[in-house]
Amino acid sequence: MTIDVKICGIDRSASIETATENGAAYLGFVFYPPSPRTLTIEKASRLIKHVPTNINTVGLFVNPSNSDIDAVLRATRLDFIQLHGLETPKRVTEIKNITNLPILKAIRLGGLNDLETAKEYYDVADNLLFDAKAPANLKNALPGGNAISFDWSILKDAKIPLPWMLAGGLIAENIAEAVKASGANTIDVSSGVEVVPGRKNLGLIKDFLVTAKTI
Repeated sequence: MTIDVKICGIDRSASIETATENGAAYLGFVFYPPSPRTLTIEKASRLIKHVPTNINTVGLFVNPSNSDIDAVLRATRLDFIQLHGLETPKRVTEIKNITNLPILKAIRLGGLNDLETAKEYYDVADNLLFDAKAPANLKNALPGGNAISFDWSILKDAKIPLPWMLAGGLIAENIAEAVKASGANTIDVSSGVEVVPGRKNLGLIKDFLVTAKTI
C-alpha cells in the first residue's frame, strides 16, 4: 500500500530539503497569523521557490478574505488552497472560482455525527482533510495542529466520494495503526514532526516519511 504524506507548517528550506528527499507528496505553508507556524508572504515566496514542481504546495488559510488569498497568490506558487476554518460550502465555491485552484477543505471530527458536516462539501471541495475537533476545555486551541487525535475507525466505512487526508495527532509510531483503523491512503502531519510548535525537526520528518513507506 502506498501512503502519500503531507508535511504541513513548513518553516525553513532545510525542512523542504528533508521532506522532498524522503518522499513527501505535499508541503503545507500556513497563512494564519495566530498559528506558531504562520509565514509572512515574503518568507513563503522564498521557501516555495525551493520546492520541486512535482511536489504539491498547499496554502493553509483560516476564514480568509479574497484579498488575503490574492496577496499570497500574486507572490508565490500554490497548487492547492486548504481551508481550515468555518468556511461555508458557498464560500468554498467562491474561493475555488476566484483562484481556479483545487480546494482541500478541513473537517473537524469529534465523533461519528461530525461526518454529517462533510457531506455538505462533497459537491464543492476537491479534497477533504479530517482533523481532530479540539475539546472545549483545551486552552488556546488552534483550528488544527493541536497534537490531538480522534477515533480513526469512524472513517473506515464512511464511503467518502472525494479524495481525503487523515490528520490529527499523527506521529511515526502510530501511522500504521491510524492507516489500518481509518483506511486512509494520504496522511497529514504537523505537530508530530516538531519538538516545539512551529519548529520542524529534520530527524522526525525523515522518520515519519520513512515509516510511511513501510506500511
